Amino acid sequence: MDFVERARIKLHHWISHNEAHQEEYERLAAELDEAGKRASAKQIRETIELSKRSSECLRKALTALVR
Repeated sequence: MDFVERARIKLHHWISHNEAHQEEYERLAAELDEAGKRASAKQIRETIELSKRSSECLRKALTALVR
């Protein structure tokens, strides 16, 4: 397997990994809201947005890699 193929696999893995974490973050933010910890929930939701941006960058890297 060459370097580009390994990089493609790694990028796919990181995207999936980020998406799995986003789901966990969303559940935690909801639980924090229910517990009255709104400031913490807000920070977790900011983390979600940053994670989404990270995944978007990884997708763009993957697209550029396979061109």
